[in-house]
Amino acid sequence: MLIMTEIQFSPQEISDLQEVKVCIIEELYNEQAAINTIAKIMKRIRMLIDFPESGASLSSIIGFETDYRFLVCGNYTTFYRVEDTTVYIVRVLYGRRNFMQILFGVPQDEN
Repeated sequence: MLIMTEIQFSPQEISDLQEVKVCIIEELYNEQAAINTIAKIMKRIRMLIDFPESGASLSSIIGFETDYRFLVCGNYTTFYRVEDTTVYIVRVLYGRRNFMQILFGVPQDEN
């Protein structure tokens, strides 16, 4: 029996995508670029239906265990968790943002 993976979006992730769109429109004055960026992010997220664990484990790049995984899409990173047959999309963040502070309340080491 084939079990389908479902994707659920957090309210914060939906807000993140809206913020991405607004930022691109306001900073680049390019609505089409904003639409294309959101479409690319969503295409990567939809791939998780068939390959829910295709993103890298966040534990592989930080100093503690977590069930978060991540996908990079251009300048943006999608953070998610897999539980049973559900993929929970938690956040979509610009790559230069301090994801450790945002996700865990922990300052990221400065190198």
